[in-house]
Amino acid sequence: MSIYKKIAVGVICLFILVVLTNIGLNYWIRKQLPYIIKEKNKTAYNINYEKIDVSLFSRNIHAQTLLVSPKNAPKDSKNGLFTKIESITIKHFNIWDLAFRDIIQAESIIINKPQVILYKKGEKLINNSKSIQSEIVDPFRKIIAVSNIYLNEGTVDVVSLDSKKPILSVKKILLKLEGILITDATLKEKIPLHYKNYTLVCDSLFYRPNGFYFINIGKISTEKNFLKINNFSNLPQFNRKVFLNRLEKEKDIYNLKFDSAQIEKMDWGFKNERFYLKANSMVIHHFDANIYRGKMLKDDLTKKYLYNHLLRNLKFPLQVDTLQVLKSKLVYEEELDLADGPGILTFDRFNLQATNLRSGFGLKKTDDVKIKVKCVFMKNSPLDVDWRFNVLDKSDGFHIQGVISNFNVQGMTRFTKPYINTTFTGTFNKYRFNFYGNDNGSKGNASLDYDDLKVKLYKKKNPEKEAKLKTAVANLLVKNDSKDEAKTAEVEVERLQDRSFYNLLWRSIAESLKKILI
Repeated sequence: MSIYKKIAVGVICLFILVVLTNIGLNYWIRKQLPYIIKEKNKTAYNINYEKIDVSLFSRNIHAQTLLVSPKNAPKDSKNGLFTKIESITIKHFNIWDLAFRDIIQAESIIINKPQVILYKKGEKLINNSKSIQSEIVDPFRKIIAVSNIYLNEGTVDVVSLDSKKPILSVKKILLKLEGILITDATLKEKIPLHYKNYTLVCDSLFYRPNGFYFINIGKISTEKNFLKINNFSNLPQFNRKVFLNRLEKEKDIYNLKFDSAQIEKMDWGFKNERFYLKANSMVIHHFDANIYRGKMLKDDLTKKYLYNHLLRNLKFPLQVDTLQVLKSKLVYEEELDLADGPGILTFDRFNLQATNLRSGFGLKKTDDVKIKVKCVFMKNSPLDVDWRFNVLDKSDGFHIQGVISNFNVQGMTRFTKPYINTTFTGTFNKYRFNFYGNDNGSKGNASLDYDDLKVKLYKKKNPEKEAKLKTAVANLLVKNDSKDEAKTAEVEVERLQDRSFYNLLWRSIAESLKKILI
């Protein structure tokens, strides 16, 4: 037999051997996989599937219609984690690990259209963060270990068994998680795995953090150092009357919306089991905030801390180099009686820039937080504010100055009428304030250039009728014009410890106006 025939016979025999080996290993692995998935399954879940295909040439496993359910789930009700997956493809698995270690070790796993529903007791999203590691990550790593996870068109729903209401719902999830490392050491950390890169996109998110509010987000896109959120809203679950009936003490009711928020050059995670967040910039577009307070409830007499204290005492490192709020609107409403309607303050075309925004955690020295605000107050009056403070200043010191121009005081009627039974007419051509303060109070000066100021007082028992005698006396006392020269006043105001920074600012302004005008 010639050498060529020998080579040809050898190649044919080798080919037949490879084919027979492939058929044999395919048959053996087909028998081994159900054994690993079912008999060797030490998780708390049953895993069932419709069909599995194995290719030794490509070293791929493809499974269709997988169902995952708790082993101890009662037959007549649902409790725990239930999952339906259209298909899973495991790419480039290790034959020997599968054959001799009873584990599917592979390069990547592709999960198509998983539908995950968690039925749980209570109203909290996560009762114990360690349960994610012990009940999900740790058990499943004994079945499969991969370097990359790709998830397409997933949905996640968390439902409370107590209220039968959804706590969380996330739709059309796209996840890429690459360079995964899970070890006994990583399992002890807050995030029980390490990874090199990730991408997460979801088309909608609903979250009910408590019994008062719910959060909706239109779309979330995030990568390792980037996050963008579209169409965010944080809204009350009830109308104001019902909300107030559920409160024991005074508390603000928030309606918050924005079109988009974007964080650039973001670094976050856990270090020594402590969360941290650093970002180069955060930009919020078209933020629409309505803050309402019903004053008919009992006062909340607990101490209200200033922003220095709140940031200084955060229990984790936070750093945002630049925060911008652009083309936004703020409305504050305060109501003494539901029948009379609220007093309203509006800040339109609101633009804010804050620099060096950070917590005091682990810091011994830091630059001041600097905040600049430009907006239109009460529809017509330009307002500029400069505000600064240092988070490490334990006296909670601050400096705030600003100027408002061309303010028609009649625009404050809905605030002054119910609170001090008084209305005004006239124009503040320019009002400037410059206050220094701390946790004890504020002091500083203000100046006002104004024209044609008149006062009208109303009867206490019949607030719809003018108290003509008191009005006449008041207008004798009030200086009608500043006579083309700004009037100035020095002020000093003690801080009410159960009131906010804005209450102190408002009282300082009111005190300066009182001294200038009377």
